[in-house]
Amino acid sequence: MKALLNITLIILPFFLLAQGSYAPNASTVGTDAIHKDSAIFVGWATNCSVTRGFQNITDETLGYASAGNENNAIGKAGINGIVSLGDHGEAILTFNNPIINGDGSDFAVFENSFNDTFLELAFVEVSTDGINYVRFPAHSETQDTSQIDGFGNLEARNLNNLAGKYRANFGTPFDLEELIDSSNIDIQNINYIKVIDVVGAINNTHTTFDYFQNQINDPFPTPYASSGFDLDAVGVIHQFVGINETKSQSPKIYPNPSSGQFTIEFKSFNSPIEISIYNISGILIHKHQAISVNYKYSQSLPTGVYLIETKNAYFENKQRLIVR
Repeated sequence: MKALLNITLIILPFFLLAQGSYAPNASTVGTDAIHKDSAIFVGWATNCSVTRGFQNITDETLGYASAGNENNAIGKAGINGIVSLGDHGEAILTFNNPIINGDGSDFAVFENSFNDTFLELAFVEVSTDGINYVRFPAHSETQDTSQIDGFGNLEARNLNNLAGKYRANFGTPFDLEELIDSSNIDIQNINYIKVIDVVGAINNTHTTFDYFQNQINDPFPTPYASSGFDLDAVGVIHQFVGINETKSQSPKIYPNPSSGQFTIEFKSFNSPIEISIYNISGILIHKHQAISVNYKYSQSLPTGVYLIETKNAYFENKQRLIVR
């Protein structure tokens, strides 16, 4: 009986950890994590301001988180280091051009977790004017009866619309379409992204709650200089490009959405054009050199989202293709 009890104690926590309704970790088929090197990114945050939180919000004598600085969150993920926000600390990031609502995810937030299960979480909010912010509807299905300690683990399948659900170099994507009915913001003109550390204490005066009023349980306490959410970067997928920046030779891709076959039609043709097709993970799956104004892709792409890159000596263009 004692042996059976020991087996049960080992198996049960793993069973509970594996439950969830959402995309799995970055190592698992079906994830929506986006690698920092994906060609899907068209830009990165250009400015960041941080308001630090305490190392341990229940013991303010330890002082504030202090690892990194605001400049570490600027630019591409995995390059400049991180800035730790501390308990309930926050960062506000801005960009060269407004983020817009396109097909699928519009930006991704990067944290620096060293594996797929030690996850520190944050809320994400967006704003047009820097005054009025709207929060993405976060959801945590993690159990809230037993506190996850400072070195505990989370399961990505239990988390949605919470930054930090993926390990370092893999961004958590956010889709502005989810906020289409929100007032006080224009989802075609997002200039500010706010990242707010989740205090993972449960049954506590500092407990934070998700959109559905569930307690959010994540590693707590983490009383170190690197306390709380460790912000690495924010990558942009859909960004407004002004009229003067639009390339006159930008091609037309149709039909889009597609059933897997499509045509790229160039407005003019000065020299051979290199066509590259990448999947959402940034992996090159097809390359071709077009020698006429029309190029027909006659193979059949699987269902998904792709980036079509076309370039020659005179222009470079990137467009998304949806295959249904």
